[in-house]
Amino acid sequence: MFEWFGKVSFCPSTKVDAFAQHLKDGRIMGSRCKGCGRISYPPVADCPKCLSGDFEWMEMSGRGTVMTLTKISAAPAGFEDEAPFVIGVADLEETGRCLAWFGKTIPEEEIRIGMPVQVVPRIFEDIPEIKVYYTLEKPGTTWTKGSSA
Repeated sequence: MFEWFGKVSFCPSTKVDAFAQHLKDGRIMGSRCKGCGRISYPPVADCPKCLSGDFEWMEMSGRGTVMTLTKISAAPAGFEDEAPFVIGVADLEETGRCLAWFGKTIPEEEIRIGMPVQVVPRIFEDIPEIKVYYTLEKPGTTWTKGSSA
């Protein structure tokens, strides 16, 4: 299912490919090293601290703070019909950062560095090349989660 992100790597496989399925099921997941307990987001299978390859999935709250943002007016190939749009980097509450589009719950004129946001999993039903992604929304924005099984 990792191919749902489009071409993000030339590596034919990854140990964290379930990340896409978790997003599809409505869960924001990081990884926790079973060797030293280090938490990573985006998830990594090989710990950068102790180099262990033994990890477990950890559900993240998705709560974060906007660290930086930019408005894209000249969009890259495949996104021309979406421009202009605003993307931001959010520092997540548990650990890590994510790059995402601002969603419809935050009007462009309200977007500020330092504002709290909620990362929300999304599915593109109409674009076959990209199936899963997430947006930055107002805190408290809800979404449907799949079962945790």
